[in-house]
Amino acid sequence: MPDQAGSQAPLAPMHRPLRWLWLTLAVVVLDLATKYAASHWLNYAQPVEVLPFFNLTLLHNTGAAFSFLAGHPGWQRWFFAAVAIGASIALTIWLSRLKADEKVLAIALPLIIGGALGNLYDRLVHGYVVDFLSFHVAGWYYPAFNIADIGITLGAAGMIWESLFADRRRNQRKA
Repeated sequence: MPDQAGSQAPLAPMHRPLRWLWLTLAVVVLDLATKYAASHWLNYAQPVEVLPFFNLTLLHNTGAAFSFLAGHPGWQRWFFAAVAIGASIALTIWLSRLKADEKVLAIALPLIIGGALGNLYDRLVHGYVVDFLSFHVAGWYYPAFNIADIGITLGAAGMIWESLFADRRRNQRKA
């Protein structure tokens, strides 16, 4: 509701924004369960064709996305672990401060946190991230990934969506 000067009153904080952390738990549980299954049922680097464009292929990634820094002697394990912990803390603080109309962010942030924590578990326990989802077309293979990576990607897409359309939504609310 506009005040006497015609400006919009600040939006109220979201009621219990940390309740959305159940999504974090869902991503972590699904991620770790599927990685466990892949590690026990698949042979390393031996593709199992599911569809003509999709294989299950167990791989171990000591780097980050697209095996970034994978060829280094091991320091990256701790670097990426620190990044995951720092990002999870920062995103949880951000989640706790969301406004009532930021529902997309309330979903996006826990998805990213869940993905970060799922991959963090792998880095700390195994020294690498378990990947097993492999898509390909015409001899070109997209880098293998896992459920944690899907959570991070969907969360990032939600953040981009929010950044593109939040102002429009708020301007409509003012009208």
